[in-house]
Amino acid sequence: MPLDFLTLMTVMAANLFMISAALPLIMGRDVSRAARNMQGSMLLQAVAWAAIIASSSLWDQALSTLSIACNAAAQWMLYRALEEWLGPRPLRRMLLVLVIATPLGYTLGFGHYAWRVGWANFLMATILCIVARATLAPVVEANLRWRSLLMGCLLTSAAFTLARGMLGAFTDQYPSFRTPHPVNLAAAVATNVSLVLGTVALLVAWRSEAEHKLRTLAMTDGLTGVFNRRGFTAQGSSLLAHAARHQLPMTALMLDLDHFKQVNDTHGHEAGDRALQLFARLLGDTCRSGDLVGRLGGEEFGVLLLHNSAPAGLALDRRLRKRLHAASVAELGFALDYSAGMAVLQPGEADLAELMARADGALYAAKTAGRGRLVAAE
Repeated sequence: MPLDFLTLMTVMAANLFMISAALPLIMGRDVSRAARNMQGSMLLQAVAWAAIIASSSLWDQALSTLSIACNAAAQWMLYRALEEWLGPRPLRRMLLVLVIATPLGYTLGFGHYAWRVGWANFLMATILCIVARATLAPVVEANLRWRSLLMGCLLTSAAFTLARGMLGAFTDQYPSFRTPHPVNLAAAVATNVSLVLGTVALLVAWRSEAEHKLRTLAMTDGLTGVFNRRGFTAQGSSLLAHAARHQLPMTALMLDLDHFKQVNDTHGHEAGDRALQLFARLLGDTCRSGDLVGRLGGEEFGVLLLHNSAPAGLALDRRLRKRLHAASVAELGFALDYSAGMAVLQPGEADLAELMARADGALYAAKTAGRGRLVAAE
């Protein structure tokens, strides 16, 4: 049975509209910016193909320009989704210039068929290649399989887009968008297949993002935003194993807000929550970016100072105590203080629980000695 180009394009546009309608129902309302950009990209592609189909019989220049603009904008939104999932992506400014220039050059040169077809298809092929490049070298951990599948779909579309541009710009074998040329028919089939596989890849990316959020929630303290005991133990064990393997120094601190029950009793539990949030924020700001901070329970916090020995712990304590006193008076209306215990990783020590237990023993000694001080484990 001969392939009908218009039918293939109509089916693809209908599928895109159905996918665009289904995605919000599948994902729900509370989704990330990456998912929103993904949904927007699908909808813009649907509008693009519907407009180009309709342009052959009505308002040719306006609708075909709309199609080019929507298609370019769809790739920009897909690029934005990849930025959210994979971290900063290369060639961002170049892509944005191409997204604006593609429909602009197309409509300005509309009277010259070879120009507008060559311009639009060559630039769209470049846009697709840039978005395909964005699937590589993620800044954060991301599954290679969905990235490879999406890149393959984008490069396939880029190849056929470039081929159509060559036909339209340099030959007379592609006099209109509906021309049943073998390259055009193959492009229509490939575009339909890429739509299905690309959607699968994007849904896998969204699922991976959702799973990562669940893991993060399971390891994060909801009040302060730092690691909870589970997250601190998991991350700390890996860091300690690395330090022990490479004989690197590490210092552990256990910190406990002094007289926290009196804060709740005197100022209320809301003030107590704000005190915990303030303490966690100042603790995170005072530590270096590679150090580990966690709320281990109640008003008790743990810190692991990476590649640092006892002097770093003492310096951290001095800075934190000074900041806490000033900030608590200014933000809470009363002064906060804390007790701290410190332990340095010993040669041959490879158990986080043992290291933290020594720091906890030093914390107990600080409380016994009158609170508001740091005691180092022997």
